[in-house]
Amino acid sequence: MKFLDAEFVQGFIRMGDDGWQQGWHERNGGNLSYRVKPEEVELVKENFEPKEWKPIGTSVPQLAGEYFLVTGSGKFFRNLIIKPEDSMCMIELDDKGENYRIVWGLVNGGRPTSELPSHLMNHEVKKIATNGKYRVIYHAHTTNIIALTFVLPLKDEVFTRELWEMATECPVVFPSGIGVVPWMVPGGRDIAVATSKLMKDYDLAIWAHHGMFAAGEDFDLTFGLMHTAEKSAEILVKALSMSPNKLQTITAQNFRDLAKDFNVSLPEKFLFEK
Repeated sequence: MKFLDAEFVQGFIRMGDDGWQQGWHERNGGNLSYRVKPEEVELVKENFEPKEWKPIGTSVPQLAGEYFLVTGSGKFFRNLIIKPEDSMCMIELDDKGENYRIVWGLVNGGRPTSELPSHLMNHEVKKIATNGKYRVIYHAHTTNIIALTFVLPLKDEVFTRELWEMATECPVVFPSGIGVVPWMVPGGRDIAVATSKLMKDYDLAIWAHHGMFAAGEDFDLTFGLMHTAEKSAEILVKALSMSPNKLQTITAQNFRDLAKDFNVSLPEKFLFEK
C-alpha cells in the first residue's frame, strides 16, 4: 500500500488540517504525533527508507521499538494537506527508547517537531496509564485559552472550574479536569517533565501564554477534547468582556447532579464554593 493511502495517515493529515482551519497553527505553530499500531506499520513498511539514528533528548524505554507519525520542525500545518511528504514523517525508536530515525517523509530535509521530547514522554505516560489505549498527542496555539492565561490564576482548580462553568458538556468531556504549566521555554526536557507529571492525572494541559497539550485514544477524540476546551474558553472571554462578574452560573451542586446523571466522577477539589 502507498504510504499516503493508509487510513491512519489520512486521519493524521485531516486532524492537522482541522486545526489549521480553526486558526490554531499560525506559521509553523503547533505539533501532532500518533503512536502507530503494529498492523498499521506492516501496511506501509514497503515504503520505508530509514535514515541515520539521532538522539531524542530524553529516554522513553516503554516506547522502545515503536513507530510514530509526527509533524516536522519548522513545517506549516497549512501544508500538511497539500504536501504531506514534506511536512511530516514517520519515525522509529531504537530498542532502548533513546534514539529515533526517520523511515518516511520530510523529503526535503528537516527533523521531527522540536517538541518531540514532550510528545514522547507524554506518550509513555499515557501508554502506561491507559494500558496502551491512548495514541495521540496534540499541541495547538488555542487563542482563547492563551488569552485566559494572562488574566486567570495559573492553577488547575481555577481553569478547570471556569471552563466547566462555561459549557455544560465540559465536565463530561474532561471530567478529570485540566492542568496548568507555568510559562517555560518550549522544546526542552524541563517542560516535557512538567507536562508529563500533569498528564498522569489529566488529558489536557495548558501551557501558560503558549497553548494547550491534549492526549487521547484517536484523532477524533483528541481533536474534540481540544476543540471543546477552546470553545469554552471563547465563551468565557466573551462573558468577561461584557462584565467581570457573572450574574449566574453552574453551581457546585449542579455539577454533582450532572455527574450522577451522566455517570462520571468529578474530583471534589474542583467543586469548591465560590
